[in-house]
Amino acid sequence: MHPSDYEHLTPAEAVAYQHELRKQIQIKPLDTPIRAIAGADISFNKYEETVYAGIVVFSYPELKIIGNATAISRTSFPYISGLLAFREVPALLEAWNKLESKPDVIVLDGQGIAHERRLGIATHFGLVTGATTLGCAKSRLAGTYQEPGNAPMAESPLYHKGEHVGVALRSKRNCNPLFISPGNNINIPQSVEVIKHCLRGYRIPEPTRQAHLLVNKIRIANGNAPNNQHDLFS
Repeated sequence: MHPSDYEHLTPAEAVAYQHELRKQIQIKPLDTPIRAIAGADISFNKYEETVYAGIVVFSYPELKIIGNATAISRTSFPYISGLLAFREVPALLEAWNKLESKPDVIVLDGQGIAHERRLGIATHFGLVTGATTLGCAKSRLAGTYQEPGNAPMAESPLYHKGEHVGVALRSKRNCNPLFISPGNNINIPQSVEVIKHCLRGYRIPEPTRQAHLLVNKIRIANGNAPNNQHDLFS
Protein backbone atom coordinates (compact mmCIF):
# COMPACT_ATOMS: atom_id res chain seq x y z
CA MET A 1 0.00 0.00 0.00
CA HIS A 2 1.34 3.43 -0.89
CA PRO A 3 1.28 6.03 1.91
CA SER A 4 -0.81 8.34 -0.28
CA ASP A 5 -3.67 5.89 0.30
CA TYR A 6 -3.49 6.01 4.10
CA GLU A 7 -6.12 8.70 4.51
CA HIS A 8 -8.71 6.36 2.98
CA LEU A 9 -8.20 3.74 5.70
CA THR A 10 -10.48 3.32 8.68
CA PRO A 11 -8.73 3.04 12.07
CA ALA A 12 -9.48 -0.70 12.13
CA GLU A 13 -7.93 -1.13 8.67
CA ALA A 14 -4.87 0.83 9.80
CA VAL A 15 -4.40 -1.49 12.79
CA ALA A 16 -4.72 -4.51 10.48
CA TYR A 17 -2.09 -3.01 8.17
CA GLN A 18 0.25 -2.52 11.12
CA HIS A 19 -0.04 -6.23 11.88
CA GLU A 20 0.92 -6.97 8.27
CA LEU A 21 3.90 -4.62 8.37
CA ARG A 22 5.07 -6.06 11.69
CA LYS A 23 6.04 -9.30 9.94
CA GLN A 24 8.62 -7.38 7.88
CA ILE A 25 10.53 -5.70 10.74
CA GLN A 26 14.27 -6.41 10.84
CA ILE A 27 15.94 -5.66 14.18
CA LYS A 28 19.53 -6.62 13.49
CA PRO A 29 23.05 -5.18 13.78
CA LEU A 30 23.90 -2.46 11.29
CA ASP A 31 27.09 -3.76 9.68
CA THR A 32 27.93 -0.82 7.42
CA PRO A 33 29.63 2.42 8.53
CA ILE A 34 27.55 5.54 9.24
CA ARG A 35 28.87 8.47 7.24
CA ALA A 36 25.68 10.52 7.07
CA ILE A 37 22.83 10.70 9.57
CA ALA A 38 19.54 12.55 9.41
CA GLY A 39 16.97 13.81 11.86
CA ALA A 40 13.27 14.02 11.00
CA ASP A 41 10.42 15.82 12.69
CA ILE A 42 6.74 16.38 12.04
CA SER A 43 4.47 19.15 13.24
CA PHE A 44 0.69 19.52 13.04
CA ASN A 45 -2.28 20.65 15.06
CA LYS A 46 -4.47 17.76 16.18
CA TYR A 47 -7.64 18.98 14.53
CA GLU A 48 -6.20 20.37 11.29
CA GLU A 49 -5.30 18.55 8.09
CA THR A 50 -1.99 20.30 7.30
CA VAL A 51 1.16 18.35 8.18
CA TYR A 52 4.66 19.87 8.13
CA ALA A 53 7.69 17.62 7.71
CA GLY A 54 11.39 18.35 7.86
CA ILE A 55 14.56 16.28 7.47
CA VAL A 56 18.08 17.57 8.18
CA VAL A 57 21.12 15.58 7.04
CA PHE A 58 24.48 15.68 8.84
CA SER A 59 27.95 14.29 8.29
CA TYR A 60 28.76 11.64 10.88
CA PRO A 61 30.42 11.62 13.33
CA GLU A 62 31.14 15.37 12.93
CA LEU A 63 27.44 16.35 12.82
CA LYS A 64 27.87 19.14 10.31
CA ILE A 65 24.70 19.96 8.37
CA ILE A 66 25.05 18.89 4.73
CA GLY A 67 21.48 19.02 3.48
CA ASN A 68 17.79 19.29 4.27
CA ALA A 69 14.34 18.91 2.78
CA THR A 70 10.83 19.92 3.79
CA ALA A 71 7.29 19.11 2.77
CA ILE A 72 3.82 20.43 3.50
CA SER A 73 1.10 17.86 3.10
CA ARG A 74 -2.56 17.37 3.94
CA THR A 75 -4.31 14.37 5.44
CA SER A 76 -7.79 13.57 6.66
CA PHE A 77 -6.67 10.55 8.71
CA PRO A 78 -7.77 11.18 12.31
CA TYR A 79 -5.47 11.87 15.24
CA ILE A 80 -5.37 8.54 17.11
CA SER A 81 -2.65 7.47 19.53
CA GLY A 82 -0.76 4.48 18.15
CA LEU A 83 -1.79 5.31 14.58
CA LEU A 84 -0.09 8.67 14.15
CA ALA A 85 2.24 7.28 11.48
CA PHE A 86 -0.73 7.22 9.12
CA ARG A 87 -0.86 11.02 9.41
CA GLU A 88 2.90 11.53 9.40
CA VAL A 89 4.53 9.11 6.97
CA PRO A 90 3.07 10.61 3.74
CA ALA A 91 4.54 14.05 4.52
CA LEU A 92 7.86 12.58 5.65
CA LEU A 93 8.05 10.52 2.48
CA GLU A 94 7.60 13.68 0.39
CA ALA A 95 10.53 15.30 2.19
CA TRP A 96 12.61 12.11 1.94
CA ASN A 97 12.11 11.93 -1.82
CA LYS A 98 13.42 15.49 -2.16
CA LEU A 99 16.78 14.65 -0.57
CA GLU A 100 19.53 14.56 -3.19
CA SER A 101 21.61 12.19 -1.07
CA LYS A 102 20.07 9.75 1.39
CA PRO A 103 21.61 9.29 4.86
CA ASP A 104 22.86 5.96 6.19
CA VAL A 105 20.65 6.30 9.29
CA ILE A 106 17.66 8.49 10.07
CA VAL A 107 16.54 9.40 13.61
CA LEU A 108 12.84 10.17 13.93
CA ASP A 109 11.19 12.13 16.73
CA GLY A 110 8.97 9.30 17.92
CA GLN A 111 8.91 5.59 18.62
CA GLY A 112 10.42 2.67 16.77
CA ILE A 113 9.39 -0.75 18.08
CA ALA A 114 8.51 0.71 21.51
CA HIS A 115 4.89 0.65 20.40
CA GLU A 116 2.06 -1.70 21.29
CA ARG A 117 2.18 -3.25 17.81
CA ARG A 118 5.89 -2.44 17.22
CA LEU A 119 4.92 0.05 14.50
CA GLY A 120 5.94 3.48 15.72
CA ILE A 121 6.78 6.18 13.18
CA ALA A 122 10.45 5.14 12.94
CA THR A 123 9.63 1.51 12.20
CA HIS A 124 6.81 2.37 9.81
CA PHE A 125 8.96 4.85 7.90
CA GLY A 126 11.85 2.38 7.75
CA LEU A 127 9.63 -0.29 6.25
CA VAL A 128 8.18 2.11 3.66
CA THR A 129 11.56 3.43 2.53
CA GLY A 130 13.95 0.57 3.29
CA ALA A 131 16.05 3.02 5.28
CA THR A 132 17.85 2.25 8.54
CA THR A 133 15.81 4.04 11.17
CA LEU A 134 15.56 4.54 14.90
CA GLY A 135 13.18 6.40 17.16
CA CYS A 136 14.05 8.89 19.87
CA ALA A 137 10.87 9.94 21.66
CA LYS A 138 10.34 12.52 24.37
CA SER A 139 7.65 10.44 26.09
CA ARG A 140 6.90 6.76 26.61
CA LEU A 141 4.09 5.27 24.55
CA ALA A 142 4.19 1.63 25.65
CA GLY A 143 6.17 -0.49 28.07
CA THR A 144 7.62 -0.32 31.56
CA TYR A 145 11.03 0.74 32.86
CA GLN A 146 12.90 1.68 36.00
CA GLU A 147 13.73 5.38 36.23
CA PRO A 148 17.39 5.78 35.18
CA GLY A 149 19.82 7.49 37.51
CA ASN A 150 19.91 11.30 37.57
CA ALA A 151 23.12 11.61 35.60
CA PRO A 152 23.86 12.13 31.90
CA MET A 153 23.91 8.85 29.95
CA ALA A 154 22.24 6.86 32.72
CA GLU A 155 19.95 4.31 31.11
CA SER A 156 17.36 1.68 31.89
CA PRO A 157 15.83 -1.03 29.65
CA LEU A 158 12.28 -0.60 28.39
CA TYR A 159 10.11 -3.73 28.23
CA HIS A 160 6.72 -4.36 26.70
CA LYS A 161 4.92 -7.67 27.24
CA GLY A 162 8.18 -9.29 28.27
CA GLU A 163 10.11 -8.09 25.22
CA HIS A 164 13.04 -5.70 25.39
CA VAL A 165 11.93 -2.94 23.02
CA GLY A 166 14.16 0.01 23.88
CA VAL A 167 15.98 2.09 26.45
CA ALA A 168 15.12 5.04 28.67
CA LEU A 169 18.15 7.35 28.50
CA ARG A 170 18.83 10.35 30.71
CA SER A 171 20.40 12.84 28.34
CA LYS A 172 20.73 15.64 30.91
CA ARG A 173 20.66 15.82 34.68
CA ASN A 174 17.26 16.82 36.12
CA CYS A 175 15.51 16.20 32.78
CA ASN A 176 13.01 13.52 31.86
CA PRO A 177 14.55 10.59 29.99
CA LEU A 178 14.39 10.00 26.26
CA PHE A 179 12.93 6.76 24.94
CA ILE A 180 15.09 5.15 22.29
CA SER A 181 14.07 2.17 20.20
CA PRO A 182 15.23 0.75 16.89
CA GLY A 183 13.01 1.32 13.89
CA ASN A 184 14.33 -1.05 11.26
CA ASN A 185 17.68 -2.54 10.16
CA ILE A 186 19.47 -1.64 13.41
CA ASN A 187 19.49 -3.06 16.94
CA ILE A 188 18.90 -1.57 20.39
CA PRO A 189 22.55 -1.12 21.53
CA GLN A 190 23.52 0.60 18.28
CA SER A 191 20.47 2.85 18.44
CA VAL A 192 21.44 3.99 21.93
CA GLU A 193 25.07 4.58 20.95
CA VAL A 194 24.02 6.69 17.97
CA ILE A 195 21.83 8.88 20.17
CA LYS A 196 24.55 9.25 22.80
CA HIS A 197 26.95 10.44 20.13
CA CYS A 198 24.40 12.94 18.82
CA LEU A 199 23.81 14.67 22.16
CA ARG A 200 25.28 18.18 22.19
CA GLY A 201 24.25 19.66 25.52
CA TYR A 202 20.51 19.69 24.89
CA ARG A 203 17.93 17.19 26.11
CA ILE A 204 17.20 15.94 22.60
CA PRO A 205 19.84 14.83 20.07
CA GLU A 206 21.11 17.27 17.50
CA PRO A 207 19.55 15.62 14.42
CA THR A 208 15.97 15.81 15.69
CA ARG A 209 16.60 19.15 17.41
CA GLN A 210 17.62 20.73 14.12
CA ALA A 211 14.73 19.03 12.30
CA HIS A 212 12.37 20.48 14.91
CA LEU A 213 13.76 23.97 14.29
CA LEU A 214 13.39 23.51 10.54
CA VAL A 215 9.77 22.40 10.84
CA ASN A 216 8.96 25.40 13.03
CA LYS A 217 10.58 27.66 10.46
CA ILE A 218 8.41 26.39 7.60
CA ARG A 219 5.28 26.59 9.75
CA ILE A 220 5.95 30.21 10.58
CA ALA A 221 6.82 30.99 6.95
CA ASN A 222 3.42 29.61 5.99
CA GLY A 223 1.58 31.68 8.56
CA ASN A 224 0.94 28.83 10.99
CA ALA A 225 2.88 29.44 14.18
CA PRO A 226 3.21 26.23 16.23
CA ASN A 227 1.18 27.31 19.25
CA ASN A 228 -0.40 23.88 19.58
CA GLN A 229 2.39 21.86 18.11
CA HIS A 230 2.20 18.09 18.22
CA ASP A 231 5.28 16.43 19.73
CA LEU A 232 5.63 12.98 18.28
CA PHE A 233 4.75 10.23 20.72
CA SER A 234 4.01 7.75 17.95
